[in-house]
Amino acid sequence: MSEAAPRYQFGDISRVLEALVAADGTAAHSYANRASMGVVREGQLPLSDLADAASYISLLHGRHPGVIDYAATRSTDNAARRWLIEAGDAFAAERAYLTHVTVAAGPAPSTAGQADCETAVSQQRHALDTLAQSDRRGCAMGAAMALVLDWRAMRHVLDMAAIRAGLEPQPCGLPDRAATLDVARAIGGDDGIDRAIQFGARQLLAQHRGLWDLLSARAAVRVRAG
Repeated sequence: MSEAAPRYQFGDISRVLEALVAADGTAAHSYANRASMGVVREGQLPLSDLADAASYISLLHGRHPGVIDYAATRSTDNAARRWLIEAGDAFAAERAYLTHVTVAAGPAPSTAGQADCETAVSQQRHALDTLAQSDRRGCAMGAAMALVLDWRAMRHVLDMAAIRAGLEPQPCGLPDRAATLDVARAIGGDDGIDRAIQFGARQLLAQHRGLWDLLSARAAVRVRAG
């Protein structure tokens, strides 16, 4: 992961969280960035690459319960309750949209090492489930808030896949950046909780970067295979 984001700043967890997503999130990954625009240097990104992204995002985040649902069962912070309800309801709609886009874009293209790739993402999913069920106060919320903040960039890729597959992108109802950072600020301020929030966020973003690394490698394999 990038070291551009500050390791820790006491009393300013919302700024740390925002910096983490900017430095280590989906939008900072070169392959995800190209996919969100639907282009590569040589021209338009093949629909198969976008279908691959949709399929693997679905493997990681398409099942219920997910990161936000688990976080809701772990959080005891009243300041986070409304945000968790809104985020959970909105992400249920995002899962439905993800399924719709995945079906419309078609199956993930056959790629050498397919079984190993699916196993890797299954392990990532397990890691996220474990993270979001942590009893360490702030950890699950850090992961949930990072997911909501980073999802906007992942959504750009899904929307591109939807457009290319002939679908109209749906609006995203997740809490916006300001509301999410307000929650981070409200539940943070304690040194231990802030560290836990940062840990949860970093681990969530690490799994997302791992997914984009995998998708980039799969695309390169298909190019070499002709």
